[in-house]
Amino acid sequence: MKNTNPKVDWFFKKDTAWQEAYQKLRTLVLSCGLTEELKWGHPCYTLDGQNVVLIHGFKDYCALLFHKGVLLTDKKKLLIQQTANVQSARQLRFRHVDEITDNEAIIKSYIREAIKVEKAGLKVEFKKTAEFEMPQEFKLALKTNPKLKKAFESLTPGRQRGYLLHFSSAKQQATREARIRKYTPNILKGKGLED
Repeated sequence: MKNTNPKVDWFFKKDTAWQEAYQKLRTLVLSCGLTEELKWGHPCYTLDGQNVVLIHGFKDYCALLFHKGVLLTDKKKLLIQQTANVQSARQLRFRHVDEITDNEAIIKSYIREAIKVEKAGLKVEFKKTAEFEMPQEFKLALKTNPKLKKAFESLTPGRQRGYLLHFSSAKQQATREARIRKYTPNILKGKGLED
C-alpha cells in the first residue's frame, strides 16, 4: 500500500475485532488520494491539511466518520448521526468486513463526494452558542457569581458549548448542580471540559 503513514501503523496492528475491516477501509480511503495522518489517536485522512474522513471503532461496529458528513447528499441514506449533539460529522457504519467488501463502490462514492465538498471550500453552519440550552441551575450560578460569568463568557464558543451540553444532559437537578460545582474551578481557570 502506498501513501501509508508509519505513525498510524500501530492502529492497524493492534489486536481488535475490527483489524481486518480497518485494513480494508485504509486501502479504500488511500486509493482516493487522501493523506493519512494520526489525529485523536485514529487514522485521519486529509486534503490540503483539512480533515475529510476518520476511521474509528466501537464495540458493535467500526466506521468511517465524515467530518462534514452533514453536507453530503447521502443518496443511499447510509450516513448516521452519532448523537443528537453532533452537528457536522456523519458515519458510515460496518458490522462485518463483508459489508465493506460488498460496498466498495458506494463507500468510494461517499469519500469522493467528501473530497469535492472540501475542494469546494464548503462550511458547516454550526448552531450559535446562544442557541444551546442553558440549564436554570447554571443561569443562577452565573447570575450569583460575576467572576464565573466573566470567565465563562471568555471561553471559546466550543468550550462554552461543551459545558452547556454536559450540564444540560443531566436529567436530575442534583446532578446538574453537582456538575456545575465540579467544573466551576476549571471555568474560572479558562479551561474547557476536557482540558
